[in-house]
Amino acid sequence: MKLTSGQPLSLTARVMVFVGLAIGLSLLLIGSLVLSAIGRHFAEQDAGELAVMTQAVVKALRKGGDNPTVLRETLSDAISGHHGVYFQVRDQRGELVYDTPGADLSPAAAALTAVNAIRAGNLHTWRAGDTTFRGALTRHAIGGHSYAVVAATDMGFHLQFLHKFRRSLWLIMSFAGAITLLAAWYGVHQAHAPLRGLSEGVGDIQADRLHVRLDPSSVPSELQGLVTSFNHMIGRLEDSFTRLSHFSADIAHELRTPLTNLITQTQVGLGKARAAEEYRELLYSNLEEQERLAKMVNDMLWLAKSDHGLIKPVREALNLASEVGELFDFFEALAEERQIRLALEGKAPGIQGDRAMLRRAISNLLSNAIRHTRSGETVLVRLARPSDHEVSLSVQNPGPEIPPEHLSNIFDRFYRVDPSRVRQSEGAGLGLAMVRAIVEAHGGRVEAASAAGTTTFTLFFASAPTRLS
Repeated sequence: MKLTSGQPLSLTARVMVFVGLAIGLSLLLIGSLVLSAIGRHFAEQDAGELAVMTQAVVKALRKGGDNPTVLRETLSDAISGHHGVYFQVRDQRGELVYDTPGADLSPAAAALTAVNAIRAGNLHTWRAGDTTFRGALTRHAIGGHSYAVVAATDMGFHLQFLHKFRRSLWLIMSFAGAITLLAAWYGVHQAHAPLRGLSEGVGDIQADRLHVRLDPSSVPSELQGLVTSFNHMIGRLEDSFTRLSHFSADIAHELRTPLTNLITQTQVGLGKARAAEEYRELLYSNLEEQERLAKMVNDMLWLAKSDHGLIKPVREALNLASEVGELFDFFEALAEERQIRLALEGKAPGIQGDRAMLRRAISNLLSNAIRHTRSGETVLVRLARPSDHEVSLSVQNPGPEIPPEHLSNIFDRFYRVDPSRVRQSEGAGLGLAMVRAIVEAHGGRVEAASAAGTTTFTLFFASAPTRLS
């Protein structure tokens, strides 16, 4: 429901429109029923009176016999005491026997159809001049003669009463409708008071007051679900805002270190004249820092695209065992340098995935595992099938345990289990965040566990559907 300008109607206006329509239709229905009932009552009253009058006329016809003079006198006294009623009697030849003075019923006698009994449902209404009549035609056989009797009553009093009553009724109903609408408006206005209070409470929440929560018990039950949902939304916003603040601080910290190194080395290099070999070493050192900066920026851009759903895996059939074997060949030199052995256990069915993205995720886990494994130990990659529709890949390494309170945040960007550690050559702290983003882009999930001197990262993927031959 909208205004012509396209702006939606207010809640109060919507309710008042429906209430107004309901009240108007109800009053119209009630008024029509009341007027109909009164009209039916008058019709039944007239039918009863006309039936009594017709019986009196028939009695007079029997009493009058065949003498016209006696019959006329008898008929003239038949309805004495009745006011506003008229009748006319004609014989079988249609000749007038008697006609009550004051009303010409001849046109009605010619037009009406005879009825067996006078009832409210078979009365006819007609106008003669300025007078409205209601009556009926009946036929009677008396003393070997047939008579047609038209009995009618003047409806002037009824019509005058109905006119005044109708006007009074509509005035009363209009006044009652206005009072009801006013009461409805006041009720709606009061009912919206919790919404106005809720709006004020929401308006008080600013960026520096995201910890504020609305009290569900202070609003009606109909709004408690809305307040609860709003509190959950504010909680998510607070969490996202906190993460964003930390993320911004982490970016500044991570970028500051290589930039400071670049500036310091360049200042030292420009402090005095040096040999070409010294300048070459300085440039190599600066290049390392610049490559680290470039990798960090590229990783952050990749994660930003992933957050907005812009990274779409190009799926193909992959054998995880083969992919891990090729990655072992790549990391073999680094592992031998640190005297660490790489091992693969288990089997798993193929999956559908993006080869480059999955290799990047597994490479990050292997690099992380080699970095934190002591010499002489083994980094173990285990393939398994935990369920009929799922495949898992675990990278397990012996080494320092990760405290339980850090496991839930280990995949956050720039998150450090030990913030005091300065990681010069250990990456920018985005590797595990990229692992989670890659796995989730494939519809999977990632878990971390650390206990008994062993840390395990497990990737879960949906297994490829089996093709029937």
